[in-house]
This record gives sequence, structure tokens and C-alpha cells, in this order.
Amino acid sequence: MIDEGYIKYQCNWIKSEPIDLNEIAELNKWRNKLYELGLIGEYENGIGFGNISIRYFQPEQFIISGTQTGNLPFLNEQYYTRVTKFDLEQNSLTCYGPIKASSESLTHATLYQTDKTVNAIIHVHNLELWQKLMYKVPTTEKHVPYGTPEMAKEIIRLFKQDNLIDTKILVMSGHEEGIISFGTNLEEAANILLDRYNELIPVQIV
Repeated sequence: MIDEGYIKYQCNWIKSEPIDLNEIAELNKWRNKLYELGLIGEYENGIGFGNISIRYFQPEQFIISGTQTGNLPFLNEQYYTRVTKFDLEQNSLTCYGPIKASSESLTHATLYQTDKTVNAIIHVHNLELWQKLMYKVPTTEKHVPYGTPEMAKEIIRLFKQDNLIDTKILVMSGHEEGIISFGTNLEEAANILLDRYNELIPVQIV
């Protein structure tokens, strides 16, 4: 059974004005492409999957799509939020915006904290690609659930013990279909993912 979409951390949500549309234009551009490919979307049970983020001004702040937005064909400023701080040990996160941050926000936060060159992160779902990449790219332990401090620590382990810093893509073996890619910008993060996807189904990257 796919375990998806539920926030597992303590979310300190400060409801506030939406982020300016200009600041999320690039996010929406790539998010739309990924939605069209079905890499972000919705399961038959109505649960959405997939999220996307960019680093935002301060070193460990970022803008991320909100929780349970994967099912929406298009996002506007009402569906993004800004994460301003997090604490792995306390399993907590603070975000400002019109919506709560994605359930995967702790994982995004850890990537931004661990590698200062990371400025964009994409989390998608695709069963065939997930199966193909399993243990061929850095892969998390199967018992580690998504959206938890354990997953965050697992990401740190992959940086230290595997070649995650070079591949910039990982498989979450305990989170069915879950794949994460990242890069210095959204184009790099997306192309790393789509290059792998293109091996399954040809994709034209514009």
C-alpha cells in the first residue's frame, strides 16, 4: 500500500500572504512539465504525490509546494509556502504561507543543509523508474519512512557513504515509487531526472 501525503513532523504553520508569482514562475514551469508526464499527480484513491522546491534567500530557507497539491493540474501562489526553519531532533518545521508545507519538507531541508550547492529539489513518483534505479543509484534503507528524521539522517548517510553528491538522484526504497533529484538549479534537477526517465519513455525537454 502506498504511504503518501501525510505530514509526519510537527508543522508550525504561520498562515500568511502568498509568495509573489514572479518568485514561483520557474517552479511552476517545471512542475507543469512533471505533471504532464505523470511524475507528479494523483493516485486512484485521490491522494496526490510529488513536490518541488527552490532555495530561498537565507541558506536553509526554501519555497516548496504545499501538502496534498500533487493532484492539482496547475498551481498558483496559494499552493506554495516558505520554510524558514526546521529541527530534525525535535521533528519540527516552521513555514509561512497560505498552505502547509509538503510532507517531504524535512527531506528537502536536509538536502539544502547538507549540500550548499543544492538550490532546487524535485520529488516524483514512477513505479517503473523506481524499480529500475533501485540500488543502481543511492538508495535509502527499506525500513526508513518518508518525511521523518530517520529519512533525513538516511539522506546524510548517502552523502557520506555513497556517491549521492555526484549522482544527484536517489531512490527511497521504503517509499514506494519515490525518487528525488536535485541540482544547482531547477533545470539541472529536472534534467537529471528526465535523462533517466527518457531511457524508459522518450521525452522532449524544452
